[in-house]
Amino acid sequence: MRFAFRPLIPIAPALLLLACQPTVKVEAPKEPITINLNVKVEAEVRVKLEKQAEEDIKKNPDIF
Repeated sequence: MRFAFRPLIPIAPALLLLACQPTVKVEAPKEPITINLNVKVEAEVRVKLEKQAEEDIKKNPDIF
């Protein structure tokens, strides 16, 4: 009985490696991904308004 498990010794590491294989699941998210781009739009609007305000002040220095 002592030698009955000896043929299984070379197979044991292979069985352990097969049992420990990681699995990766790729799933779509349940909620849609949203990207907020409002920061860029606000920055452009502010720059345009500042340029327009500078032009208006130069044309009418007595405005304030």
